Amino acid sequence: MKKEIVLVTGGAGGIGAAIVEKFALAGHPVVLQYFQSKEKAENIAAKLRKQNAQVLLVQADLRQQTEVERMVQEVETQWGKVGILINNAGIAQQKLFTDITAEEWHNMFAVHVDGAFYCTQAFLPAMISAKNGKIIFISSMWGQVGGSCEVHYSAAKGALQAMSQALAKELGPSGIRVNCVAPGFIQTAMNSQFDTETVNMLKEETPLGILGEAQDVADLVYFLASEEAKFITGQIIGCNGGLVI
Repeated sequence: MKKEIVLVTGGAGGIGAAIVEKFALAGHPVVLQYFQSKEKAENIAAKLRKQNAQVLLVQADLRQQTEVERMVQEVETQWGKVGILINNAGIAQQKLFTDITAEEWHNMFAVHVDGAFYCTQAFLPAMISAKNGKIIFISSMWGQVGGSCEVHYSAAKGALQAMSQALAKELGPSGIRVNCVAPGFIQTAMNSQFDTETVNMLKEETPLGILGEAQDVADLVYFLASEEAKFITGQIIGCNGGLVI
């Protein structure tokens, strides 16, 4: 049976790369969207193609609707309709709320929320037509409980959670499942700005006493996109070692 085409936004980052690899090595044709990380994306694709995986690289600025529309056209022309959409693209910033500029606030929402909106809306018609599809948003535990000095990030991630739940209700009758994964502290380049003391503190506060890896998130995303999760939709599922319960 031919496996569905998967598109992963922000596929060159730590979590995104792990998701791309998980689906690609399982036999899915995977579209890796990137914005500025061309070299990283090419390295990921080269590594996976050596293992006979199918990876298509597409550059796009998800903040721009016209860029997303171009991406959709490019993907569908080369490969066909996307059946699994992983809205993963994101940025992070630690800053006092009073120091956040209007530009930083709007850019945070543009990358996370606008990008997810444009992508979901653009790829959705094909899913509705097929009466089948899986959409997974990658949020954060800070979207659930809020993070100090990350108000704009927390707010954007919280918006993704609300979007996923509302979409699940709207799209369920069309046979489309929508879920949201909320990772905790995951050891990726995005979190490399945290000092050793902060990392050790988070580790001590985590009930399991360990830090997460990108593969942990990828495994959960893969499960939610599989038929083993055919009765799961509209859920926000934490992957945080018990840090947020």
